[in-house]
Amino acid sequence: MQYEAVIGLEIHAQLLTESKMFCGCPTKFGSEPNTQTCPVCIGMPGVLPVMNRKAIEYVIRTGIALNCGIAPHSRFARKNYFYPDLPKGYQISQYELPLCERGFVEITVSGDTRRIGLTRIHLEEDAGKNIHEGAGNESFVDLNRAGTPLMEIVSEPDIRSPQEAAEFVKKLRTVVRYIGVCDGNMEEGSLRCDANVSVRPAGQTELGTKTEIKNMNSFRFIEKALDYEIRRQIKMLKEGDRVIQETRLWDPNRGVTESMRSKEEAHDYRYFPDPDLMPVEVEQSWIDEITAGMVELPDVTRHRFIEKYSLSGDDADFIVSERVTAAWFEEAVNHGGDPKNVINWIKGDLMKLLNEDNRQIEGCLLTPRHLVGMLGLLDKGTISGKIAKTVFEEMYKTGKDAEAIVKEKGLVQMSDETGIEAIVDEVLSKSPQEVERFRAGDAKLMGFFVGQIMKLTKGKANPKIVNELLKKKLLG
Repeated sequence: MQYEAVIGLEIHAQLLTESKMFCGCPTKFGSEPNTQTCPVCIGMPGVLPVMNRKAIEYVIRTGIALNCGIAPHSRFARKNYFYPDLPKGYQISQYELPLCERGFVEITVSGDTRRIGLTRIHLEEDAGKNIHEGAGNESFVDLNRAGTPLMEIVSEPDIRSPQEAAEFVKKLRTVVRYIGVCDGNMEEGSLRCDANVSVRPAGQTELGTKTEIKNMNSFRFIEKALDYEIRRQIKMLKEGDRVIQETRLWDPNRGVTESMRSKEEAHDYRYFPDPDLMPVEVEQSWIDEITAGMVELPDVTRHRFIEKYSLSGDDADFIVSERVTAAWFEEAVNHGGDPKNVINWIKGDLMKLLNEDNRQIEGCLLTPRHLVGMLGLLDKGTISGKIAKTVFEEMYKTGKDAEAIVKEKGLVQMSDETGIEAIVDEVLSKSPQEVERFRAGDAKLMGFFVGQIMKLTKGKANPKIVNELLKKKLLG
């Protein structure tokens, strides 16, 4: 019997507000434990929450970007459960009346485009963090994160493979970063993913028993965890066992999911409207104002780049994956850079240097103008391709323009045919055996001769002239 997977995702995105959801405490990551707290976010008796308007705006902005309907009337509820990192004994969330509903995201996997429905997007406060590592037989609680605005994006069970799930999260991460509502740093926990997964016989419409998987903080782990869980459930069904509805943790070291606790249902949380918070009323004029201020979304940018600059789909996907990279590319093209050349330098040398330094493109000393200036010298024959790489690295390190670097380091390409010919003759006279082998049919030796000439000229000889002279002298 063939089985198919049915996957629904819950994405939690920490919003980029300066203060928490219901108090004025800061949301900065990495502070000393329990230094970003107040009586409100640590749940002291008698305190009252006050809504963060910016957080509500960010959720509306996300809903617009993800094709959702924005609810004119929504409400906060109390989600009741006991856990040490939840000092109030309940979490303020949304249940019956979320801010956004019925959106969709389009993803492409292996050339096929699929539309994944969204059930809802709602706003809630984050819990604190339990710390078990390095505490011996004790555990500690850090409440810095408690009360931080958290947006939850819930998909329909439309996803059918681990690859689609990873692509869905990548797409969402790109969108929330584009519109400036979340930094998307999965390693810091500001973008987290839980998955509900079940399997069923192919062609069956009834859903199987689902498990929820937590602790997936990278795209690779999402794929690996789902792949393992799908295979585990199929194996159980084939052996006549019953899948138990439960919450499971992904263990990346062992490459397995393991049971954590039984899976709760909505009634277990005893939701009820929060009596300390008024309902949220969203006027159409506010939605229109937020819509008018939206940036161009990645799918629109991708389509425009393909149409306007004749980019391949893969190149367009790479460039629009980050808004700052797309802006960097387009600025370089607007300054006169050839689109394909610009992309090649960004994808190759620039990304290599940025990755080595663990830096982002927005903090780079090398600007689009620098790259276009260097490409101009390359086109005019002032520098060779090899020299261009040296110039590029120097621009990256110093922020100087290409022309100044070439002049300062004496890197002008050698294009004097008479001078190059003398060096060609010298190399050939010192390599009689290689010349004989080349003329006997060993064409690969052309690279040897070119390399020797470039070595003597310190990479400055014009490659075109070098190759023409070699062919002339070796082939007659």
